[in-house]
Amino acid sequence: MAVAAPFQRAGRDQLTEQAFVVDLAVDRNWVSPDQAKTLIELGQKRGLLQSADEELQATFDPTSVTVPDGFVPDEALFQDQSPIEAIIDTLVASGLDRRETVAAINTLQESLSVTAGTAGVLYARKQGVDVSEIATEVTTELRS
Repeated sequence: MAVAAPFQRAGRDQLTEQAFVVDLAVDRNWVSPDQAKTLIELGQKRGLLQSADEELQATFDPTSVTVPDGFVPDEALFQDQSPIEAIIDTLVASGLDRRETVAAINTLQESLSVTAGTAGVLYARKQGVDVSEIATEVTTELRS
């Protein structure tokens, strides 16, 4: 909702980074300018935004998102997700049930004696859901 709002107000699916930050930090007073920039980074990381030459492109239809009156983003939005949280969110967004997904990943983790992130990547691949970017994070995490 927080990412969609500036695009909705502008009536476009492409904005400058500055226009995005001004909308959230100045016009709406939802966040600080630094938090708005963090939201851009998180939006890119989560596949909601693409950036090129100071321009942000929504990778989804901003008009399909309902932003309720009185909505203000929660502080938790600005905390980076762990790889397993991102995998679960991706699986749920693909149409899978959250509880069943978590249970299946836990079972896989236990039976294979692997990390939650590794089990999540394996489960996502088994379900045909692309989590290749998150898999790279899981690999990096394993190597450290």
